[in-house]
Amino acid sequence: MELISLTEEQVEYINDQLEMYNREYIKYHLDGGVHIGMELDGILVGGLNAYMSAFHILYVDTMFVAEQYRRQGIGRKIMAEMEHQAKELGVNLIRLDTFDWQGYEFYKSLDYEEVGHYFNEADGFHEYFFIKCI
Repeated sequence: MELISLTEEQVEYINDQLEMYNREYIKYHLDGGVHIGMELDGILVGGLNAYMSAFHILYVDTMFVAEQYRRQGIGRKIMAEMEHQAKELGVNLIRLDTFDWQGYEFYKSLDYEEVGHYFNEADGFHEYFFIKCI
């Protein structure tokens, strides 16, 4: 046996194999996601990208508000709309992660529960993991 670098086709094959294995444990599959933004005078000032993962879980992949528009309620409005759309998709749990210089206090203020974190001493950062049941 030897270790190899995978081709794109082999990566797809591995992903398909994992999905087939997971079907033994996940008896249903939800599709969809939430992809919303906030514009001001036609300029995108913030947005969110989230997608369904296993079970009824929505994973927030990206949440961003341009620096000059922060602390004006834009992030809260985006998150509230995401939670609303998540409920319509059948989501019962939202999960996300953030670094210490990003949105730690923001997510805490929205009643997201910190469920884990670690400190990467070599690079000097913390990463935090949050969930919220909806």
